[in-house]
Amino acid sequence: MQRDYHDLWGGAVLAATGAAVALYCLGNYDFGSLRQMGPGFFPVVLGVILTLLGVLIALPAWFRAGKAAPFAALDALAVLAAIAVFAFGLGRLGLILSTAGATLIASLAAPRPGWLWRVVLTVVVTALTWLIFKQGLQMTVPLWPGI
Repeated sequence: MQRDYHDLWGGAVLAATGAAVALYCLGNYDFGSLRQMGPGFFPVVLGVILTLLGVLIALPAWFRAGKAAPFAALDALAVLAAIAVFAFGLGRLGLILSTAGATLIASLAAPRPGWLWRVVLTVVVTALTWLIFKQGLQMTVPLWPGI
């Protein structure tokens, strides 16, 4: 039987990454308690959650038949380019422009044609990012270049 290796390896990588983060943070940062969380509490919890999600993806894939699918190099490149644009553009372009650029670039990987939905998606994601991180969490990131 041909297993679903895409989900099997993807889930295994997620689980291994989550376990490594959780174990590293547990060993190097103070965990604290629920009443007084230490600097390691949040990354350890996120690492455990990522590990569980990876297992939930990989375990069923072990018993599920898979089909051969080609590697979508252009789609992977679009997603990686979007991450790079956001990471390197946040300080220079600001939150609004880097989020908009990253969203537009990442949407190039979608099989759906057309630009209208991409523009609407970009506006919605950018507005939600501004609302959550700048207004809600009051993060000190620049909104625009030079501001």
